[in-house]
Amino acid sequence: MLENNFFLDEEIVRLREEVKEFASSVDPELLRKMDRDEVDYPLDFIRDAGKKGLLGLRFPEEYGGRGLTWLAESVAVEEVGVLGMGLGCAYSMISIVGEAIYRFGQEWQKEEFLKSIIKGKKIAAEGLTEPRGGSDFFGTTTRAEKKGNKWILNGAKRFIAGGKVADFYLIYARTDPNAPGHKAMTAFLVERDMGVEIEDLHNLMGFRGMGTARIAFNNVEVPDEYRVGEVNNARVIFNRMMIPERLTSAAGALGLARAGIEIAMRYSAKRKAFGRKIREFQGVSFKVAESVAKLDSARALVYTAAKAVDEYDAGRSSMDPRRLVSEAKMIATDFGWEIINNAMQILGGIGYTQVYPVERMLRDMRLAPIWTGSNEIMKLLIQHEAYKMLDIPSKDRDYEKDAMDWYKEFEKVYE
Repeated sequence: MLENNFFLDEEIVRLREEVKEFASSVDPELLRKMDRDEVDYPLDFIRDAGKKGLLGLRFPEEYGGRGLTWLAESVAVEEVGVLGMGLGCAYSMISIVGEAIYRFGQEWQKEEFLKSIIKGKKIAAEGLTEPRGGSDFFGTTTRAEKKGNKWILNGAKRFIAGGKVADFYLIYARTDPNAPGHKAMTAFLVERDMGVEIEDLHNLMGFRGMGTARIAFNNVEVPDEYRVGEVNNARVIFNRMMIPERLTSAAGALGLARAGIEIAMRYSAKRKAFGRKIREFQGVSFKVAESVAKLDSARALVYTAAKAVDEYDAGRSSMDPRRLVSEAKMIATDFGWEIINNAMQILGGIGYTQVYPVERMLRDMRLAPIWTGSNEIMKLLIQHEAYKMLDIPSKDRDYEKDAMDWYKEFEKVYE
């Protein structure tokens, strides 16, 4: 209802309708089973999406994708996002792990792993967070030591979505014990059958039914051909991976926020208090107005960021899109949290029950400002990139000269 197709071409509009139809076909009982932790992972959901050719939309057709844009994928993820953070994450994992394989992997890795996840035949997971730290990625303590033509992995990763069931994992490990973190990391594809141990399943407030686990590596042998990219240069992969991680997080939050406020709006148009429908009260109607405006604002930023990545990847823009991507993740997830809270407030007491799904949405959405880099990290990156732009030659007006006493340089004291 509250989605929009402004600035989207006909192909993307048709894609939206296709994904919307797919999302509408998902059995609500799957969502209930996931929230009761009665399933380890939505395997059938992924298989069905793969059969319909809806996974890995950005990747070339030769690997099973459709060769579409980041903008198209963002629209698709928004539509899947209405189902919740779990299914949104499962759907997006193909894009996230697939990005590393497609851009930095060997051809055999693309044939073996990328094609398989796009078809929904294999499940991938990403190992970033460790028990000692989340946002401090380059402080990773999982290590890999080269012995002959193999790497011996030791360490642990936690909060791994799909960790319990994944067929393989994209793992970052320290391969140089003496170098600083950003010069000491290497990425690997590690198959579960190589000896990955499932140490713990996390009891989460929301985001359930995803097999989110702590996994461990105890002298796991990984052949060198499973390495992704260059030794000690995984920072390049990580930096690129932040694009699909954060864009899909942002787009998914749009869908979930949209679903929540639409439920609240329909409720407010029916529920009466003091002889009037509650939508007629300013306290309710203003919350709706604020929510819709924030939803539209966040969507505009997400689509802009996606378009910026498309232009950058096509060589039509030299502007690094990381700032816009980080802004999109921060704004969409912060606004998403506010919108779901507004929906809960509009529903009142009944919203706090399981009669409506808003209480599940609220538990799900609380994760969004935390994962794929906390929003505090987004702010650090945004301001850093913004300050860098001050050093770029510009034809902009010298705004300081618009002041009445602009010429009084002796008053401009900085130390």
